[in-house]
Amino acid sequence: MTPRRRRSAGGGRRAQRNEAARLTEQLLDAGFNKKQVGEILGRNPSLVSQFFTKNKGASMVEALRAVVQEVQAGGPRDVTSLKALAAGYVRPRLNKAGYKARVRRPAVLRAEKTVRDRKGRPVIGDDGKPAKTWSSSLARAGRQHIASGASRLRPVVEDAARFGGKIGFTVRARKGAFKHDAGRIADSPGLRRNVVQRRDGTEERAYADNRGGPGSGEEGFDGREFKAMVDAAGGDVAAAVQRWLVDNDRIEPGTPIVGLEIRAWMPRED
Repeated sequence: MTPRRRRSAGGGRRAQRNEAARLTEQLLDAGFNKKQVGEILGRNPSLVSQFFTKNKGASMVEALRAVVQEVQAGGPRDVTSLKALAAGYVRPRLNKAGYKARVRRPAVLRAEKTVRDRKGRPVIGDDGKPAKTWSSSLARAGRQHIASGASRLRPVVEDAARFGGKIGFTVRARKGAFKHDAGRIADSPGLRRNVVQRRDGTEERAYADNRGGPGSGEEGFDGREFKAMVDAAGGDVAAAVQRWLVDNDRIEPGTPIVGLEIRAWMPRED
């Protein structure tokens, strides 16, 4: 029989791994896990796995090398310290044209805060853990999701209505469809008016119920009133927003919305 060919001492998958994977391997050998490595780099742990499976991570090599050197030199091993160190080395990902690539943001976010008593101590719930209450929600929808009813936007509106929160939104539509010039106070009083213009001829504008005008801050729509407006539109948040824009002379009737972000938050108690 022909003898089996032996693998070379440095062969196998480990030898074929890219630099990001090899450096990550050293951190794993030092006792870290992929979730911690992701936190140190300020990235999702799934990206760390792709160092090994999809040959990714070239932009993270310098940061990983700095972290590995810090660990091997006996420096701080806590994630917070290593994350601060890595932040100075992480390079933004570039697209094929050589420009900074856009970072995909989560489509849905929901935040809670710990309930505290008058002395600032956490209130403990029946389960023995600190009680938490809703503080903010955010959801985004693109053209296709809006066309199908934008169901992920509805929970944000329901949170604001349930907890007495406020709502603001950013809408994206065809540039020529907006009735006010970009940046005019009459279009969006008291809000950020740095209109975001897109290459496809659309632009984004932010709105809220700022009856106090400039300098009043983002007052936002009353959550319960906004929910009633959405209910009147059959639960379609995008349709309700479009109706508000038309009724308040902000946009031409029939203009399709191609992007929508709904923000809800609990007002601060003064």
